[in-house]
Amino acid sequence: MDRLHPTAQKFAESARDLGLEVEVRQFESTTRTAEDAARAIGCSVGQIVKSLVFLVDGEALMTLVSGPNRLDEKKLAALCGVGKKKVRRADADRVREVTGYSIGGVPPFAHAKKLRTFIDEDFWQFDTVWAAGGTANAVFAIAPDELVRVTEGRAATLKSES
Repeated sequence: MDRLHPTAQKFAESARDLGLEVEVRQFESTTRTAEDAARAIGCSVGQIVKSLVFLVDGEALMTLVSGPNRLDEKKLAALCGVGKKKVRRADADRVREVTGYSIGGVPPFAHAKKLRTFIDEDFWQFDTVWAAGGTANAVFAIAPDELVRVTEGRAATLKSES
């Protein structure tokens, strides 16, 4: 696949506008799940960034979670100073509205709306992590510190221990 899908190209240009040069790689097969992405790239599942939108007391925010981890909604609620009942996963329509991308291809930044971002601290065991590049078969590599810089995000303990 020599030519980038228009949505992946739009993401790459948005990243450039934020001062980050990314090389978006496209695959014939899907990289929609963390396992699919790790298999296509040839990396560990822990290096895969899952970009998940949650609604916390009505505010859409981005959580960047390591591939094998499940987000602990109680921990997210505590980070935001609300009770767990105020946290829920955004549906596909809301995800597209706030990010500009479809589930499975949501990048960690360059969204339609500025989103407060929390980043799984498990990423710092790796020099490089891989995230969606705008489509369900496009990915790019980034260092965890660059994720913090470009998202203005906050590293946090997000994973469920159960």
